[in-house]
Formats: sequence, C-alpha cells, structure tokens
Amino acid sequence: MANEIIDQSTDIRKGEELDVAGLSSYLDDHLAGFSGDLAVEQFPRGFSNLTYLLRRRGQELVLRRPPFGADIKSGHDMGREFRVLAKLVAVYPKLPKALVYCEDAAVIGAPFYLMERVQGVILRDRPPKGVHLSAELMRNLSRAAIDNLVELHQVDYESVGLSDLGRPEGYIERQVTGWCKRYENARTDDIVELDEVMKWLSDNMPATSATSLIHNDYKYDNLVLDPTDLTKIIAVLDWEMATLGDPLMDLGTTLAYWLEKGDPDECTFGLTRLPGNFNRQEVIEHYMQTSGTEIRNPLFYLCFGLFKLAVIIQQIYARYKQGHTHDARFADLIWVVRACARLATTALEKDRIYELSR
Repeated sequence: MANEIIDQSTDIRKGEELDVAGLSSYLDDHLAGFSGDLAVEQFPRGFSNLTYLLRRRGQELVLRRPPFGADIKSGHDMGREFRVLAKLVAVYPKLPKALVYCEDAAVIGAPFYLMERVQGVILRDRPPKGVHLSAELMRNLSRAAIDNLVELHQVDYESVGLSDLGRPEGYIERQVTGWCKRYENARTDDIVELDEVMKWLSDNMPATSATSLIHNDYKYDNLVLDPTDLTKIIAVLDWEMATLGDPLMDLGTTLAYWLEKGDPDECTFGLTRLPGNFNRQEVIEHYMQTSGTEIRNPLFYLCFGLFKLAVIIQQIYARYKQGHTHDARFADLIWVVRACARLATTALEKDRIYELSR
C-alpha cells in the first residue's frame, strides 16, 4: 500500500513538452552516473513553476523550470530557488537535495535545476485512493505542520549564507503595496471585494513582529509525508518564493490555504476541511504556544494571505486570457479569485478568522 499512495507523475501536458534530446545531452555532460535512455513525465498539479520526473535506468530525478509564457526576468528565478535548497539543507534537512543548476535557456527553452526525488505522500485536494484520513490522523498532522512551520521560522539562515536572500526592513508595507500593484497589472475583471480588501490592508498594517526565513507557500500539498506515518513530514517543496521577512506574514499565507468547512467551494486548496484538522484559530493558538510569539492581529494576516493568493491566481488567469498558456485548468480560475475576495470580506465583516460560515 505504501508504494501505491506515493505521489505519481503522468504524461506531459500539451504545450509543456521538453527538448528531450537537448536535455539528455546536457545530462550526459553535467551529471555523472545518471546515464541511459531518458524518459520524461510531469507532476501535473502545480500552477506555477513546472515540475518533471526524469528516469534513466531505474534512477529518478526531478526537474524544475518556469512556466511557459511567464516573465522569467521578474520572477520564477531558478537559480535563486536552487541556491536556497543547496544552502538551507545544512540547517533544515527536510529538503530534496539540489544537484545541478542550468542557466542556459538554449537547453530546454528556460533555466532549470535538478534535484533528487523524495518518495512520499502529498495530500492534495482529495485523499489518496485507499487511504483513510481519520480525525485523529488529521489532528496530529495539523499539529505537525504548524510545529514544522515554527521550526522553519527559527532556522539560522545567517550561518548558511542566506542573509542576503531578502530585505526584511519595511517588509509588510512593501508586500502590501507590491501585491496591490501586481493585482492592478493583472486585473481582468472588476471585483469590488478585492478593492475593499486592498484598502483595508493599506490602512491596517501592523508593525513587524520579527525577521526569519519564510517559505511563502506553506500548505499541505507542499509537504511530503512518510508513507508509513502520514503525520511525519520528510520534505518541504516549492521554495520559489522563499525570502527573509516577517514570519507572521508567512503564517498568513498558510491561514489563507487553511480552509474550513463552509468556506467557498471554489477554493480547493487541500484537505484542511476534513474532520480533526485545526480550525484557523487553533492554528494561531498552536503557533503562539509553540513559538512563544504573540499574535495580536490575526485578521490582518489572514486577509493579507487571501489577497496575495487571489493575486497569484489572478496572474495565472491573466496569462491564460492572454493566450500565453492553454492549460484548461486555468479557464475558471477567476471564480477562485472571487472566492478568496469573498472569504476575506466575510472575515472583515465578522471580525474573526474562523467559522466564517456561521
């Protein structure tokens, strides 16, 4: 059963194929011991950087590259993501091992990097086939996920040479104004609720709580779980947005993904709706207890997380509308944007972060 529930790759989506011949030649020159006929498949679920499985004579590696049609000059920095993985592992070992970075776009059409494949279970928007996710299991996984986030926020990033990863001074203000600008640049529809959230965030920015390494996309489906114990986290994936900043802003992103029963159906960010999971208030309370950090304004961090998530999805939807990608999954993303906006405005109206459907 353990092997059957491990996250699997599938056929490559049309339009996202790689130059197998060029990649094979590059691997021959830059990765000793990984030889033979090359087979390439794709991990199909992500919405940002693309992830592929490479197989040669029974060996497996993972390749990450920017999405087709994305502006790789202003984002999707493969070299930066590779550097984070390569350095961070010394103080935070729950990472796939970074192997090779290629900045030559001529090889497959964009910069990319290679890393080891971590075999494990990833909980996405539905339980793996044949797996019973009991209330007790989900309770323990909730606890483990937040404990692990606290651990990540407490790593000594300076000791591994990552003190230049971001600009923590003025982080909250820069994030609010930056995501507002990104939304305006990607806007396709008029969504009154998002305009209201933008104004509220600009008017209610708290002081910075601390500075730490932050992941910026921490959620269940970026956690690789031990197939023999689904409450044990063996790796954290997708470090493309990692930086230095306020850890409570990172927690806010996690809160945005942490859906509860009764939240909008359009939001399918994971399995936190299942019985046994912490609700969002319990997430806050456990984070405070574990980290020793006081959180005075959780409403701000949730609303920021929902707004940022809405903007990220809006950017993907805008690329689809402009014809830069033909992935059919993107056609209805505007409804997810609207749902995030609706959830944020409901939280503001009720002045709380949890049980918003009551």
